[in-house]
Amino acid sequence: MIKLRGINFSLHPLFVLVMLASIITGRFMELLMLFVIVLWHELGHLVTALRFGWTVQEVKLLPFGGVVEVEEAGTLPAREELWVAIAGPLQNGLLAALGWLLAQFSWIDTSFAHEFVLANVTIGLFNLLPILPLDGGRILQAWVGLGVPYYRTLLWSARISLLWSGLIVIAAFYPLLHGGLLELNWLAIGLFLCVSNWTYMRNIPYVFLRFLVRRIERTERQVAEGLLSRPIVIAADRPLSSILRLLMKEQYHLIYVMKRGRIAKVVPENAIVERFLMSRNADLQFFM
Repeated sequence: MIKLRGINFSLHPLFVLVMLASIITGRFMELLMLFVIVLWHELGHLVTALRFGWTVQEVKLLPFGGVVEVEEAGTLPAREELWVAIAGPLQNGLLAALGWLLAQFSWIDTSFAHEFVLANVTIGLFNLLPILPLDGGRILQAWVGLGVPYYRTLLWSARISLLWSGLIVIAAFYPLLHGGLLELNWLAIGLFLCVSNWTYMRNIPYVFLRFLVRRIERTERQVAEGLLSRPIVIAADRPLSSILRLLMKEQYHLIYVMKRGRIAKVVPENAIVERFLMSRNADLQFFM
C-alpha cells in the first residue's frame, strides 16, 4: 500500500493473483500495460472526485478498473457521481484514440498499438456494465436514485448487479458448447463480482444506516441555505422504518402524519431520522 497526500493506493488481492500469473507465464509486458491502463482509468475518477471536493480515502486497483472510496459515500449529488463514474471510461477512450493516432504516424509498433487499443476498449466497455462496483453500476445506481427511494435503489442495484455477474459466469462456460475452452479470466471476474455483490446486498442495512447518519449533516447545511421539500404522507400507526424507506437521496422531505383522514402533524425528516437513530428500537432488523 502506498499513501500519497492522505490517499491510500493499494492493489486488490485479485490483481495480485493476476500479476503472479502473468509473471509465471512470462507475460510481464502485458501485465505492465494492464497496470498502466487501469491506473490511468482510476486517476480519471480520482481527479474528477477531487475537483468536486470529495474526501477520497483510498484508491484500490482491480484487474479491470478500481474502486475510489470516499468519506461522503451515500450523500453525494447524483450529478457529481455520474461525472466521476464516467471519467474512468473516458480516459480509456482517450488512451485508445492516442494509441491509434500514434500507430497511424508509425511512432509505435502496429501490433502493440492494436493490443493497447483493444485493451482500453475492452476495459472501458466492461466498466460500463450495470454491475457494482463497476462504473456502469454506479451510473445505474445514481440514475435510479433520482426517482426511487434510496433504500429501494440500494436493493435493486445490488440485485441487478448480481444478475449481470451471474451472466458473466455463464458466458465463461459458453465456449464449451462449441468445443472451445473455458474462459478462466471471465469466470474469475464473474465469481468475484458475484461474491462482491452478494456481500454488498447483505450489508445494505449498514450502508443505509451510514446514509442516514450522514444525511443529517448534509440536510442541515441545505436547510440553512434554503431548499424545496417533497412531502411524504403516511399513517400515524406506521413504524419509523416505513418512513425512512421512502426517503429520496436527492430530496428533502416533510412528513405528513395522517390520522383518521386528517393531517395530525407535519414533521421534518431530520426529526424522524434523529428519533430513529436515538431510539432503543433502532436496530438493523428494520431493514432486513
